[in-house]
Amino acid sequence: MRTPISTYRLQITSDLTLDRAAGLVDYLHDLGADWVYLSPILRAVDGSDHGYDVASPAEVDPVRGGPAGLRALADAAHGRGMGVLVDIVPNHQGVAVPQQNPWWWSLLEQGRDSPYADAFDVEWGAGGGKVLIPVLGDGDEELAQLRVEDGTLRYYDNVYPLAEGTWAAGDDPQDVHARQHYELINWRRGDAELNYRRFFTVATLAGVRVEDPEVFDESHAEIKRWIDEGLVDGLRIDHPDGLRDPRQYLERLKELTGGAYVVVEKILEPGERLPGDWATAGTTGYDALGVLDRLLTDPAGEYALTSLDARLRGGEPVHWEEMIHGTKRAMADNALHAEVLRLARSVPAGAGLGHDEAVDALAEILANFPVYRSYLPEGAEHLRAALDAARARRPDLAGPIGTLGELLGAEATDDAELGELARRFQQTSGMVMAKGVEDTAFYRFPRLTSLTEVGGDPSHFAVTPEEAHAELGRRAAEEPLAMTALSTHDTKRSEAVRARITVLSEAGEQWAGVVGTAKKLAEEAGVRVDDGPLVNLVLQAVVGAWPLSQERTVDYALKAAREAGSSTAWVDGDADFEDRLVRFIELVFHDPEIRAVVEGFAQHVTEAGWSNGLAAKLVQLTMPGVPDVYQGSELWAESLVDPDNRRPVDFEARAAMLARLDTPVGGTVEGIPAVGPDAAAKLLVTSRALRLRRDHPELFTGYTPLEASGPRAEHVFAFDRGGAVTVATRLPLGLAVRGGFTDETLELPEGDFEDVLTHRPHTGTVALSALLSDYPVALLRRKDS
Repeated sequence: MRTPISTYRLQITSDLTLDRAAGLVDYLHDLGADWVYLSPILRAVDGSDHGYDVASPAEVDPVRGGPAGLRALADAAHGRGMGVLVDIVPNHQGVAVPQQNPWWWSLLEQGRDSPYADAFDVEWGAGGGKVLIPVLGDGDEELAQLRVEDGTLRYYDNVYPLAEGTWAAGDDPQDVHARQHYELINWRRGDAELNYRRFFTVATLAGVRVEDPEVFDESHAEIKRWIDEGLVDGLRIDHPDGLRDPRQYLERLKELTGGAYVVVEKILEPGERLPGDWATAGTTGYDALGVLDRLLTDPAGEYALTSLDARLRGGEPVHWEEMIHGTKRAMADNALHAEVLRLARSVPAGAGLGHDEAVDALAEILANFPVYRSYLPEGAEHLRAALDAARARRPDLAGPIGTLGELLGAEATDDAELGELARRFQQTSGMVMAKGVEDTAFYRFPRLTSLTEVGGDPSHFAVTPEEAHAELGRRAAEEPLAMTALSTHDTKRSEAVRARITVLSEAGEQWAGVVGTAKKLAEEAGVRVDDGPLVNLVLQAVVGAWPLSQERTVDYALKAAREAGSSTAWVDGDADFEDRLVRFIELVFHDPEIRAVVEGFAQHVTEAGWSNGLAAKLVQLTMPGVPDVYQGSELWAESLVDPDNRRPVDFEARAAMLARLDTPVGGTVEGIPAVGPDAAAKLLVTSRALRLRRDHPELFTGYTPLEASGPRAEHVFAFDRGGAVTVATRLPLGLAVRGGFTDETLELPEGDFEDVLTHRPHTGTVALSALLSDYPVALLRRKDS
């Protein structure tokens, strides 16, 4: 199996096509990347800028470059000795535009007689033998908008097929509609009545039954071609938690690819591990990201930031476990209620449970589930923990919960013992977790928003260097080929933004003053935003991404407020509240006093944020695992949640800057500031670390923690990978307050070393004040290698 040393993620779109990506290969190779890592490239719904709404798995998307573009990219990469990794989406397909998805069109046209009737996860009985499509607007006359045109049924711009023999010229469109294998219903009914599995709450992404061997084969035929023809070397699997049997899927994929390198976008909760028998090299790196962010977080700041959060809530501290129980239960009762009802309908009639109590008990178990899902019989302890917690919260449901526990497979010892309810429940729990935690609670818990990242637990504030060393050592032993990441297309904030926000843990009292002053001044100006936690969240985003435009801030703030759902919402939101929120942001940018407070603090933490950014990057690039660089993040890319993080990247500027770095003056790299918006320091760190890993893999064969000595030794994190030594500053604001390094030293492993960033030699015991005089990080290589 060919495996990557590192990857560089490109978001392939109609602008950054595969052909254009082929033209970037020389730059990526010069940067030091080992493999090119592509976002989904199968044909997506027209206008998709992310590719996760695959409309046809049979071809490379023509607007993204088509098969010729993939071959050009593969040829360019392989010509430079680089591999190609592609993101694939087995769980669902995009059905927003039915005529663009041949499988979905066939299903709607022919119903259960369609060759694709079993490809989608439809519960026909729940829809009266029809697929329910929640698309009609509000009002009693929406069906009157239907028309028959060109042999299709149309509702405004939406086009649907007509079954053979169900219409004739002059028929009433509503009568024609009633004869179809689908029924168009009001959009509000979808969350309770939808009868096909979807991706989270997105009705335009329909779940695919890839567990069916025929469905697997047809949906992966084009992917198999890529592997067979040597175009693609590895795969990234999107959302395996949505699959009925991820283990089985990965085994089939291993057979199809001949054992190619595969990683999975699996979200692990703290302390959780991947099932040991999965045919995968590991996860895509959110678990690594969580450790690195917390390593750079000052535990001493927890009290001040917690106190601020409590004051902003009226004095009541929030308990994370209570919050997420509430948000998950709300998801189960509302946006994902259709999925819970489907589970209840799977309860065997002989179980002795009434429908309503089954629904209530299932929702309570889902709300108490501690991880995304189990893979029974593996992970049964998580199910048992959820059952115990549900009984403790709802003793009135103890009987039904006990009955359901047995049906859900809590004591199953073999996969063959699992019934339909147990299998479907495992597909559902991750939906509730993702929507209730990632997409709701994360926006309601802004104590320190650099910690509210996918797969993280923001109630877990920091990790010690000793804990981080233990985890990195474990990864070296158990998951040497798993990915590591700092930014992805799904991160709530880019690594640069989080690095600066992390500094708030070192300046908690000051930050509390900033938030309090900004709120007070805004209220004096006549703008009151009655949602203190949201104000805190928005101001952290502003400081983390400063300088940014008012327009970007407004877009982010409105999305965050609607996701949180505390003061407004995506559906039936509070227009008055949103107007006041926008006016508050206008004051932040244009009121001299408020702007001075916010901008002044941003400037105060910026240099420390850059230090954190370089530290996190160097550790990520040199720690055990396969590091990924998300497009553009080799420079400071202060992006917020999507779609902000999908803005175009100026690769020409990066290539020109790298060329300047590679033309040293007098044999050394001079004039490269460690900080500053135009600084090339991050590009220097990224390129030198990537190149060292690629060109000298023999230096990265182990993991040994290194411990500094001296009164300020806690400000350093260092390790030896077997000839490559990483040294990174942590808690830089506190270090600056203490006057920087003085007598601190680091004992290097035996041998003569050179810092690849400065080309300075180092041997034996080195003074940190000298080693880190130019940059807050150092990357040393043993000279005899």
